[in-house]
Amino acid sequence: MKIATGLEVLINDSRLQKEFKGNVALLCHNASIDAHFKHAALSFKTIFGPRFVKLFGPQHGFSTDAQDNMIETAHVEHPFFKIPVYSLYSETRVPTDEMLVGIDHIFIDLQDVGCRMYTYIYTLTLLLEKCSEKDIEVIVLDRPNPLNGITLEGNILDPKFASFIGRHPIPVRHGMTIGEIGLFHQKYWAEKRIEYRVIKMLGWERGMFFEDTQLPWLLPSPNLARSESALTFPATVLFEGTHLSEGRGTTQSLEIVGHPKIEPYSMFEGHLKQALKKARLQGVALRPMTFMPTFQKQAGKVCGGFQIHVTDKKVYQPWRVGQWLLRELYHLMDNDFHWLDPPYEYDYINLPIDIINGTDRLRHWVENNESIEMLRSFEDFKEYRQMLESIKIYEE
Repeated sequence: MKIATGLEVLINDSRLQKEFKGNVALLCHNASIDAHFKHAALSFKTIFGPRFVKLFGPQHGFSTDAQDNMIETAHVEHPFFKIPVYSLYSETRVPTDEMLVGIDHIFIDLQDVGCRMYTYIYTLTLLLEKCSEKDIEVIVLDRPNPLNGITLEGNILDPKFASFIGRHPIPVRHGMTIGEIGLFHQKYWAEKRIEYRVIKMLGWERGMFFEDTQLPWLLPSPNLARSESALTFPATVLFEGTHLSEGRGTTQSLEIVGHPKIEPYSMFEGHLKQALKKARLQGVALRPMTFMPTFQKQAGKVCGGFQIHVTDKKVYQPWRVGQWLLRELYHLMDNDFHWLDPPYEYDYINLPIDIINGTDRLRHWVENNESIEMLRSFEDFKEYRQMLESIKIYEE
């Protein structure tokens, strides 16, 4: 049974629509569509007419056509809707006073990927903080967490390494929908609460992965072409902190990693196949391959590498898989392995890998070739789980 997103609920409830009396704005992107593939902005134009006054886009832009880290998008007037489209990944990631003039209600309809290292949840929390200075209601049209709303994985971010890909102390797989992230923010992180509400999905259960929803997958960002990419993202995003390609510039972006100095078959048969068995990582297969990125890291070079195949998503642990593969390649490649230098997501001081991990301890774990068992010491969810229970709005 297909679920109904928050957008669908709003579209199909005329009484709910009438609760929003003033001018409305919409923060959305390419994946903000209904069950008939109609974009949310078109529905807003129909529902609110001339009261629909502004659009906002997150990282990658309203059209989701801008590439990754620190590739900004401009403010424009939309040629069809004839209203401003403000970029919240531009010279600012916080809406300015001017952007918010004349808005009574701002809706957010963004498909998140359920991983801490993804900026849309921080676009939301920065918006919530800015709107605490204004008399503006913020409404999230909720969408599924593609990685499910039960499983937690990975270290909780150390605030010393906070950035735009990690503003808050949550684990890598945080187990919340984007609407619940807003509730968590208002209860535990906000200095001043605002008028905030979530228009809940119908039919979504916490144990669902994206495939279980029967909803269509549209690019939430330019390099997540398939819903399977969301499953590998918590592993492959780590390689953004290295000189290895994470597949950007290929049709399998964020499902593969590689480098021109890797001969994948000898590395796999000679070491990685047995190392994977020894690590007892479940629900995953590693396939040696070659590829050539057309842009970004290693562009135009033949890279040897590996594709991560998820064979059983219920037991698969992407964060562990990514840390394990990072550790193995660091030592197998020796002097051909390099950490990427700053800047990364507007941090000009810390190493990108430490910003991505939300700690420098995991880089030391890699460099010191420490055990898979030791990764458990990075995960302490007791307090976080209690906090999470207090804001959950969906059943298991």
